[in-house]
Amino acid sequence: MSSFNYFNYFTEIEEYFWRKRGAHLLVSPLDWAIVETWQKAGIPLNAVLKGIDRAFESWERSRRAAAGRQLKSLAYCADAVLDAAAEAQEAAAGSGPELGARRPAGEPFSRDELRSYLARNAARVRAAAERLRAQANPQSAALAARLEDSAKRLEEMLPLVDVPGALDLEDLERRFTVAEEKLTAALAADAEEEALVAVRREMDRALAPYRRKIPAAQLAQLERQYMQKRLFEQFGLPRLSLFYLT
Repeated sequence: MSSFNYFNYFTEIEEYFWRKRGAHLLVSPLDWAIVETWQKAGIPLNAVLKGIDRAFESWERSRRAAAGRQLKSLAYCADAVLDAAAEAQEAAAGSGPELGARRPAGEPFSRDELRSYLARNAARVRAAAERLRAQANPQSAALAARLEDSAKRLEEMLPLVDVPGALDLEDLERRFTVAEEKLTAALAADAEEEALVAVRREMDRALAPYRRKIPAAQLAQLERQYMQKRLFEQFGLPRLSLFYLT
């Protein structure tokens, strides 16, 4: 996907959506989760932007637009984005390997940026563990221990940043993904039930208007992304992907 730029994917979509709306809005947890779903599905940036264009064209013909209502969420664009992605995939079929898929010659981040990012995230995970440990109950202590282990694993990745030659960012990203999945599993297993129920309740309210419009597979992934984002925020945990370095 020649137009797929992992490191500015969210920013490009966010700014494009603002321009289409003609207003700068705070991005909701739902919108963030939707963009993450597209990114993880490997939907090219140009397909997302084309889908947003089509969604706005459809909205402008709707009764809601005639009544003066504005398109407020990227969820309305989900079907149009998936259609545009399918068209892009069909157009690319049989066209051979794309030059844009090759590794760029330069490194998108400096070694200092990566080192600082790793150290900062490890410190945030350890701080979250300390807050939980201060609650002095068995369930919080179990979660604190798992977070402390995750912080150590992040610190153990620091030597990878200083390897001679070109950095293998794809491998580093895989390690971040595994670490983040372990954090998510720890929260799901050891977070207090009320915290999980509260996030689920919030998610159900946010997704209610869109459940019939989003394909089941995408909806399930969107729910996972939403739960992960809100739980990480609630416990003060950082997202670990290089996607968030920018």
